[in-house]
Amino acid sequence: MADIKPGGWSHTKYAGKETQWICDQVKSLVQVKTNKIYQEYRAVLSMDQLVKGTNYLFKVRVGDRNYIHVQVYQALPCNGGWLQLSGVQEDKTQDDALEPISN
Repeated sequence: MADIKPGGWSHTKYAGKETQWICDQVKSLVQVKTNKIYQEYRAVLSMDQLVKGTNYLFKVRVGDRNYIHVQVYQALPCNGGWLQLSGVQEDKTQDDALEPISN
C-alpha cells in the first residue's frame, strides 16, 4: 500500500488474496443490499484510500458478463479493524471504471 497518499485514491490494480478476503467478509451484506444471491463473487480490480482507516473499492465479477462495484471501509487495527459495507453499484460491465460511491 505504499502507493496510497492520505486522502487520495490509489491507482486501479488487480485484486489479490487480501482483496478477495475482504470482499468475502461483506458478501452476505452485499447480497442483502442487492436482494440477489451470487454463485460467482470474485474480486478482479481494486482501489484503496487511506483515511482514518482504509476505504476500499472493488470491481466484483458476479456472472458471465456481470459486475458490481463494492465499497468497504476498514477501521484501523488499533480500533479493531472491523469492516463496514459503504455502498454497492449494480449493472456494471468489465469496462466500467471504478469510481468512489457517494452515499
